[in-house]
Amino acid sequence: MDSLYLRFATAALVACFVGLSGCNQQATQAPAPDTRAADEAAVRAASAEWAKVAAAKDLEKTLSYYADDASMFPPNMPIVTGSEARRKMWTTLFSPTELVFSNAATKVEVARSGDLAYEIGTFEESFKDAKGSSVKLVGKYVVVWKKQPGGQWKAIIDIFNTDQ
Repeated sequence: MDSLYLRFATAALVACFVGLSGCNQQATQAPAPDTRAADEAAVRAASAEWAKVAAAKDLEKTLSYYADDASMFPPNMPIVTGSEARRKMWTTLFSPTELVFSNAATKVEVARSGDLAYEIGTFEESFKDAKGSSVKLVGKYVVVWKKQPGGQWKAIIDIFNTDQ
């Protein structure tokens, strides 16, 4: 009986040491590096370049800033999801005569995890309507960015609407 008790006590003691050493290893692991500043700079750079290609009405480059499963939320319209639907939407957005477009990010914030970010900003556009009258629109937008497996940031949500 003493032999059985000794074996049980030894096994319990070994289990405690194994359990404690596992806890100790987790506590000493270094946290993942904080890359938010670099990620914010990357998102701001992507946003600025996206604004340039959109202002130039470069459809293919404009579309290249979206992830495959991205959605657009245009004003007073259903959600636009899928590459062909986004292509159709941007073709429509680029269609007004004498279109001049600009936007600027006012805030970019990256999640601590480093895989998601959001951007808020403002935009202005002017164009000629169907009757030839000048139209000027001012608005705001939100873009949710997701870091892709290769490290590139792509838009997954694109929401925009005018202030009027």
